Order: sequence, then structure tokens, then C-alpha cells
Amino acid sequence: MKIMQNSQKRKNKNRGFTLLEMLVVVLIIGLIVSVVVYNVAREPDKARAKTTRIQIESFDTALQAYKLDNGHYPSTEQGLEALVEKPSGFPEPKHWGPDPYINKTKIPQDKWGNDYIYSNDGRNYLIISYGADGEQGGEDVAADIRSDE
Repeated sequence: MKIMQNSQKRKNKNRGFTLLEMLVVVLIIGLIVSVVVYNVAREPDKARAKTTRIQIESFDTALQAYKLDNGHYPSTEQGLEALVEKPSGFPEPKHWGPDPYINKTKIPQDKWGNDYIYSNDGRNYLIISYGADGEQGGEDVAADIRSDE
């Protein structure tokens, strides 16, 4: 009798999972995946905003070096392009180069594919990215990213 009971216990241990148990596990995995996908799907625009902020900060650094060499920032007309290629016009940069101030062949766009806005009032400059919507103003990831903030 004891041998039969031991063999019955072994059969019960090796029987595997029921269909209901498998469905519950699949449902739980599905819920976890949907929560993760929802949270990750919102992150790319936040990452783009952070990367754009970092790019503006690198322009700030390059503009400081430009001013140290030339005594002034590029004019609005000369723009950020003055960091990659010697600009013409007024004010003339007397000590530009020999290497560009940023290691690019042209000024990159923000991470949404829009051009940066650069202006100089003669004393201070401002660099702006209009964010995800590419339009002035906005909130959250569509908010403007400015060098003076």
C-alpha cells in the first residue's frame, strides 16, 4: 500500500501546469509589459528635450570661447554658423580659428529636426529650441528650451 501511495505522489508532482495557471501567468506578463511600454513610450520626448538642453549648453561653451578669441559674440546675422565656419560681415572676428569652435561641419538641428534660433542684441545672445511642436511657447515637451534658463 505504501508503495502505491509513493508512486501516486510522484505522479502528482510531475503533472505540470493547468491551462488556467498558464493563462494567469500570461495575463500577468501582459499587464507588466503594457505598463512598461506605456511608461517608455512617453520617455523619448523627455530624452530629446534633455539632449537639446545639452546641445544648447555646448553652444554656450563654444560661444564663450568665440568671445574670448574675438572680443564679442557672433551677430544675429552671423548666427551659430560662426562656430563652424569663419563668418563674414560685422563684427569681423579677428582671431577666428584655425579650428572651428564645435567639431561639426554644420550646426545640428534640435532633436525634433528644427533649427535653433539664435539672436544677439549686442551684449547678450539667446539660443532657443521651440521644443516638440516647433512653435513658440508650449508646455511640457512642447515648451521652449532657452539658453537663458
